[in-house]
Order: sequence, then structure tokens, then C-alpha cells
Amino acid sequence: MNAVHPIPVAVVGAGAFGRQHARVYRSLENARLVAVVDQDGNRARQVASEFGCEAFTDSEALAGRVVAASLAVPTEHHASVGVPLLEGGIDLLVEKPIAASVESGRKLVNVAQRTERILQVGHLERFNPIVEEAYTAAHLPLFFEIHRLSQFSPRSLDVDVVLDLMIHDLDIVRTLVESEVDQVYASGLSVVSSRTDIANARIQFKNGCVANLTASRVSTEKIRKLRFFQPRQYVSIDYIERKGVCIGLDESNRLRFVKLQPDDGEPLRRQLNAFLDCVQNRSIPRVSGPDGLRALELAIRIREAIEEHSRLVARTVAASK
Repeated sequence: MNAVHPIPVAVVGAGAFGRQHARVYRSLENARLVAVVDQDGNRARQVASEFGCEAFTDSEALAGRVVAASLAVPTEHHASVGVPLLEGGIDLLVEKPIAASVESGRKLVNVAQRTERILQVGHLERFNPIVEEAYTAAHLPLFFEIHRLSQFSPRSLDVDVVLDLMIHDLDIVRTLVESEVDQVYASGLSVVSSRTDIANARIQFKNGCVANLTASRVSTEKIRKLRFFQPRQYVSIDYIERKGVCIGLDESNRLRFVKLQPDDGEPLRRQLNAFLDCVQNRSIPRVSGPDGLRALELAIRIREAIEEHSRLVARTVAASK
């Protein structure tokens, strides 16, 4: 049996997400957690102490110490922090969304390609076992109904609900539907922050598939459900419960119920293991930089549709006075 050679890794950003990355890296046989980086020295030291590694306040200190890192700083800083790490020869797993703007996301993708570094984007739901089962069940999805609702948390108010929550499902729908987006309609409201907190989008693809998505971070309950319909079959999954069912017609046109039975496993652990495999084998990640960029482009298109709808409503209200 070949000996395991742990990959030296770091976590840049010691907030809620970064701490979870550090926790999982610390438990993996194929990783050696070297350092945690955060501009807040106290927070960096606290997380580093908890998981037995060094603490730094500047990611430049990682040069020569690690070959891979998770980037969990605020979205608006992904490019400014991530580009120097890539140019320094460090493979990156960047938390979703890939960046706050398409321009910044494209810069990360281009630098990763130029430097021949691995760039994986942290669309965690792709590693949810029940989602993996849904991918297996899909053959021609033509209609989606998706709800992702959360109770309020001040955690991710640096982005709107489209980039915070809906983007998970945009990534999944975009990869399940083998067609380009044709039209986007969307509306949304700011409720408790200065950004959109609840949004609904209707996406029509060029092959005729339609996806309806609702995302909210001001709900009274937490809901994560995806349903899609395809010829002779209906597939429904619950992200949280990790349960799902396929309902279809058999050869006798009778309804047939088949439960989806996913494997066990923490999605974050599966995601980080997949990232480390890519680092080791120099292979393309399941959620590559270009994948993350395409999800961001669709999210930005939805945001623009929301702004256009808001202007229409404002004109309607003004005209009624």
C-alpha cells in the first residue's frame, strides 16, 4: 500500500466558513493544515490554536509553506487576495461566489489558467449526496421549481440574496440543463438590508426548459428543496434532509415511486477531498473556475433583471400619484 503524503494547506479567512474548512482539513489524512490567515490577528490565533497550526495576518506568509489553500475572505476581496496566491504557485478553492463581479471572476480564471494552478469554486451543494443522486436521475429536465429560504443572519450581507443563496441552485440548474439561457425575468425586494433579501427568478433556456427559483434570507424557516420534471418522471429532493424520490410511469403506465438513496458523508469533507485529489492529480475540478464564472454571470443577469423590474415598479407608483 502506498504511503499517504499529506498536502500542506492553509485557510485564508478565519470567519465562520474558514473555521469549518480548517476543522475538516485538520481531520483529513491527505492534508496537513499548516496555517490560518486573517487580518484580525486575534481571530487567526484563536482558530489556529483550536486546530493546531500557525496563525498569520498576511497571506504573503504562505509562500513556500503550502501548495494549496481555501479562500474564505469576503467575496469582494476574492480577486485581490486570490490572484497573488495563484501567482505564487498556490492552488485555490475559492468560496462561492467566485467573485463579486464578472470582471473579478474572469481575472481569477485567467490567472489560474496562465499559472497552471487548480481553481475550484466552493459550490458546496454539488457535493451534497442527494444532489449527486439527482444528477444521476436527470435525463431531460424541462421544468424546475426551487425554493431556498433561510432565517435572517448578518453573516453574508456583503452580497445580495442572489449571490448569497440562489447562486447554489443556479449552478445546479445550469449544469443539469444542456442548453444556453434564453430569457431571464426576475423581481426582488430589500427587506432588512440595503441589498435584495428576497428574490424570484424565471429562467427560460433555448431548449424550452423553464426554471422558477425563489430565494429568501428573511424567512421564518429554513427550506432547501429542488424539484424537476422530465418526460415520464418527476424528481424531488430535500437538500437538508438529504432525501429524494423519483415518481414516474412504468411500462404499464402505473405510477412508480423510487426513493433516492444517497451515500453518507459531510458535503464539505467530500468537497475538500475532491479539491485535494485535483491538487494531487492535476485534474479539472468538478466545479471549475469557468463553472463558477458562468454561475456568477447568470446571477448578475438576474440581479440586472431585478433592478429593471424595480425601476418599472417605481415608475408605476410615481404615475399613480
